[in-house]
Amino acid sequence: MPHTYTAVITGAAADRGIGMATAYAYARAGWGIAILDLDGDAAVRVAAQIAADTGVKAVGARVDVADETSVEAAQKAIDVHVAAGDIPSVGALANIAGITSPVPFLETTLSLWNTVLAVNATGTYLMTRAFLPAMIEQRFGRIVNMSSVSAQRGGGVFGKVPYSAAKAAVLGLTKALARELGDSGVTVNAVAPGAVDTNIRVGSTDEQEAAIANAIPLGRTATTAEVADVIVFLSSDQASYLQGTTIDINGGSHLH
Repeated sequence: MPHTYTAVITGAAADRGIGMATAYAYARAGWGIAILDLDGDAAVRVAAQIAADTGVKAVGARVDVADETSVEAAQKAIDVHVAAGDIPSVGALANIAGITSPVPFLETTLSLWNTVLAVNATGTYLMTRAFLPAMIEQRFGRIVNMSSVSAQRGGGVFGKVPYSAAKAAVLGLTKALARELGDSGVTVNAVAPGAVDTNIRVGSTDEQEAAIANAIPLGRTATTAEVADVIVFLSSDQASYLQGTTIDINGGSHLH
């Protein structure tokens, strides 16, 4: 059944990514889809494939979430598609685009620090700032931010200090914005996955992967679909009373 609104998903063009799995999960729930990715051509291709596979309306465009001008251009491009009837108005934003940093602290350059913070934290801020006003105006919106178990336990999975710091910033942004928005009709929540079977852990060895899995009570890493389903749940009517919360998806690796 077609949804009244469109879900905007960042970082959704990569194979084996949480973003692509989330876009498909939204589509299966009937949402219109807007794929935003640093690879604009791939975003357009993935959107077309989702439309063909699921029958929902879907568009794709390029965005560099860490660049203010790029985010503004992407938001305007989505507005053009909405005005043309290509997709419904935007009702959900899943801030998924991110990068990791498997580099020890004393080897972390200022450039790397700034890049990791820019993509993970500033990108979440810029995307939210771009799409929030229309949500407030229509008195409906669902913003879901991607944090990480690394923010809660101080790393210990794959990303190190800059990644943990950036994902902790996302949690603070989520809680503070949720409180500020009050009864605007817009909810802001976060998910904090543990180890997930994606390409983000490029460079990890078989031994590292085995050690990660062995440290998880469920004995395995999460699938992208398992994370995606929680993100779509947080955008659903069933989650209307969840505000400023963080849902852990870590198989029991961090219990608190």
